[in-house]
This record gives sequence, structure tokens and C-alpha cells, in this order.
Amino acid sequence: MLHRLATSLRRPAVRCLSSGSVDIKVPLNFWAGKRRTSQEKCNKENVYEPATGRVLCPLEPCGAAEVNQAVEAAKSAFGHWSKMSGMERAKIMIEAAHIIERRREEIAEIEVVNNGKSITEARLDVDSARLCIEYYAALATTLAGQHVQLPGGSFAYTRREPLGVCVGIGAWNYPFQIAAWKSAPALACGNSMVFKPSPLTPATAVLLAEIYAMAGAPEGLYNVVQGGQETGSLLCHHPDVAKVSFTGSVPTGKKIMEMASKGVQARELWSWGEDSDVENAVKERSWPTSCLKARSAATGRGCLFIRTFCQSCGGGGEEDAGDPDRRTRCWRAPGWEPWSAGHTWRESCPLLTRQQKEGATVLCGGEPFVPSDPKLEEDTYMTPCVLGNCTDEMTCVKEEIFGPVMCVLSFESEEEVLLRANDTDLGLAAGVFTGIGRENGQVTIEHYSQLKSVYVEMGDVDSLF
Repeated sequence: MLHRLATSLRRPAVRCLSSGSVDIKVPLNFWAGKRRTSQEKCNKENVYEPATGRVLCPLEPCGAAEVNQAVEAAKSAFGHWSKMSGMERAKIMIEAAHIIERRREEIAEIEVVNNGKSITEARLDVDSARLCIEYYAALATTLAGQHVQLPGGSFAYTRREPLGVCVGIGAWNYPFQIAAWKSAPALACGNSMVFKPSPLTPATAVLLAEIYAMAGAPEGLYNVVQGGQETGSLLCHHPDVAKVSFTGSVPTGKKIMEMASKGVQARELWSWGEDSDVENAVKERSWPTSCLKARSAATGRGCLFIRTFCQSCGGGGEEDAGDPDRRTRCWRAPGWEPWSAGHTWRESCPLLTRQQKEGATVLCGGEPFVPSDPKLEEDTYMTPCVLGNCTDEMTCVKEEIFGPVMCVLSFESEEEVLLRANDTDLGLAAGVFTGIGRENGQVTIEHYSQLKSVYVEMGDVDSLF
């Protein structure tokens, strides 16, 4: 698998699409095996290409009728898919991964237009999506319960069963990748899915739906419905939905938890929160910050360094972000990306001013940038910014900035940094830089299956009657 990833990274690519050259005319909703046009009578909002500000396509939101059709299609597919063996499901998922590998460049190019990220990052996202599907395809063959011996020759056993129709609600920062991350464990466990991408980035989830269909999945196994808050609410309130998995903001996550709880659906919320070989930590955190970007939540804002290291090298991040040669290489890579429809730019400029008033120091960057390409002049870009002298109470540390801003904080001991990292109301994620590492995705299986227990009595049973 790693060899295949390395080969795909080395593969020469011929670019077929470019910014400002794409208009999407085909429907982006998909259920029961084909693309669908929404019949919802409402004002259709435009979807904009981040790099140029052009209208990419109108968004066709799904109403109650379309959501019902998608859920019914998923229910129908679930009946067949859930009865297949893990090996049979794995075979189809592996074929989907192979199709993604063959269409890597095509998907990555659409993702660039869809999301605004660089082609280099888009290719890595496609690779990550493929690897995720391959990983859970392998796990599908291992799903099993336990045998428990009881006294007197009796025994009990457990078995893992799928939940039913699952709903995935994605975010704009990794559109294709999140669609794969949510669908892979769900399908591996025998569930079907209705997926709603972000209304900002609707273009690539439907490609994954077509790929699953091409791989041999039953019609309705993976469906895509477009829309905003109203469509999401219809999905969360739907009586035939067994689970809702959401990636996005904390306020929206709270609303989804409340809606899903009324129907007693399982909830899985990935809401934005904060985040050592020290040299690699600096490189990993400063790599996304040193690109002129905002459409990616990978920007390394929270970076904790031991205080003696901060004093010796000034925090580390500004060395890359502030170096003109490094930034020039980044621009030519290309490694610069537009802001999400301009809204993050308008929010972040006053935020930087406020952080300076709170005591933070701008070590480098933070200025507006106008590309020389006339097609890109209408969108919003900013040079990479590194903030020093940050404290845990500052807004830039507590709230996520979807832009090229990194906050540098210092600590004295491991005990101190653990206490500070855990002092958050949000779900905690972190990166630890050491010489060894391992990721275990098996825990996800627990969230996409239910454990059933059976007691078997082998002897006579006394009756009270």
C-alpha cells in the first residue's frame, strides 16, 4: 500500500483543468444509482470558484421529497448490503479504491476548482481518501463477536450488526476526503449512507457516489443530497436515519446533537477545536502556514514549544513563513490558495488587530496580497502570519482561524502543557512528534455497528409456573 502511494506521488501528471475554465452544468445530487435534479421550488444560491470568484454552478438544494427519496434508496440498498459477507463488501470497496487511483488526477483537478486548494494538496487528499477505503475494506473481513463460556455448559456470544441508514454531513475544507472518511467505515460495517456535502463545495462528493456505483455497490448504497441548513435538518429529523456523523463548527454540532437526540439516533461530531522531534514539529506546523491559503483546516495555529526552544529560535514558525525565498518557492509551487468566498478574510483581518491589542506580536506576515495573474485579482489572499507572545486566553488560541495564521505558545514542563491542552470545552486533537507512531482506526467500527448479545442455556431450566 505504501509502495502504491509513493508510486502515485512520483507519477507525472498532465493538467487538464485550470482556474477560471470550468462551468458545472450537470446535477450534483445522486440517489438510487444516478444523478438527480432537485425539484425543490426555492431560490438557488450560486456556488463560487474560490480562486477567481466566478460562479461555478447554482446549488440545487434538496427538500423533504428529495431527502425522502434518498433515504428510501438507502433503506432499500441496506437490506441487500447488510446481508453480504464482509469479504463481499470488501471486494466492492477495494474496486472503488482502484477506480479512485485510476482517476486520481481528474478528481484532484475538480477538487482544486471546487475548494481552492493547491493541486499538490488535492492529490494528497485523493490518496488519503483511497487509503481510507482500502483500510476499512480490510477491516470488513474481520468483523466478529465474542464467545463467552458460562457455568454449567451454557454460553453467550456477541455479534456485530450494522445500524442501518447513516447520514454524513461534510465540511468545505476536505470535501472529497471527508466523503470517503465517513462512508468507508459505514459501508464496511454493512450500513448505507446519505451524504450532504458543504454547500460551499458541492462538486466532488457526487464523484465518489458514481465510483461506488461503478465498483458494483447496490443502487442507493451511497447517496448525495445538496443543500444547507434546511436539508441538514430534514436528514437529522428523519425517522429512518440510524446515525448522524457531522464534521463542522461547534454551534452547528450542538444543533445537530439536539435534533438527532429527538429521534434517538447515534451521533458522531467532529467539531473544530485546538490542537515533540521539535524540528519536524516546526516543519509540520509551518508548512500549511507558509502557504497563502485559507480553504484548509490544516493550518497550524496552535503550536506549543518548550520555552527554552522559543528563546533560542524565536518560535521557529516565522523562519519559514517570513523567508522571501521560501515564500517565492511556495507561490511558484503553486502553494497558495484563496480564502473561502472572502468571508474568512473579512473576519481574520480585524481578528489580527484585536490580537495585537491583547498582547500578541506579529512576527511576520498578515498583509493582503494581490496575485499578478489577472484572473485571480478578484479573490482575497494574505501572506503567512506568525503570532508570538500568545497566551491561552487569547481569541486566536481559543478560536479557529481558517487562514494562514500560526500562534506560538511556550511551556515549561510536560505536566503544564497537558493541563493546558486539556483545559478546553472542545474535543481535543493533537499531534505528537516522536520517532515512532501508529494510527488505529478500528475504534471507528464501534460507532458504525451495534453489539448484540445472545445467551444460550444448555441445561434444564426450572420454571416458576
